[in-house]
Amino acid sequence: MMKKKVVVAITGASGSIYAKVLFDQLTALQDQIEAVGVVMSDNAKEVWQFELGNQDYADFNQFTFFNKNDFNAPFASGSARYDTMIIVPCSMGTLGRIAHGISNDLISRAADVILKERRKLIAVVRDTPFSLIHINNMKMVTEAGGIICPANPSFYSLPKSIEEVAGTVVSRVLDLAGFEQQSYRWQEK
Repeated sequence: MMKKKVVVAITGASGSIYAKVLFDQLTALQDQIEAVGVVMSDNAKEVWQFELGNQDYADFNQFTFFNKNDFNAPFASGSARYDTMIIVPCSMGTLGRIAHGISNDLISRAADVILKERRKLIAVVRDTPFSLIHINNMKMVTEAGGIICPANPSFYSLPKSIEEVAGTVVSRVLDLAGFEQQSYRWQEK
């Protein structure tokens, strides 16, 4: 199996637990990964601190973190061949900029690169309800080749903690990204 090069972008939408669980899962899948580049918006750092009560994102030193304005990051160009980008959680503002090709920071530039190179973009949108503008932006990103994976947890695995609930979404994201993983499968033993 070829190892994956993944971009993880974290925006200021509520749902930092999804990013934290994704980091934990990617750490467990290191044998399938060549590189993980991470970019967080300033709001993402504030929301993480507010929702999770810590700055533990800084402890994931197996990943390479980039400043939100660092257009010298390797995944700012298609030549670096990052094959997957996961935006978790994905704010509606970020989604709107991506849908309209506005590359004003590293998150939107990396998404633009992933889409133009016909690679895998997974946007874990976390907002409710959706306005028609949101729906149209999701449609545009989908038509451009992106995958909209709302942060809608499932409960048939009978999760017992908030991390397990978030894990139901993260497992779907990792499946969409093409990782081999052990996770709950409906009606499978």
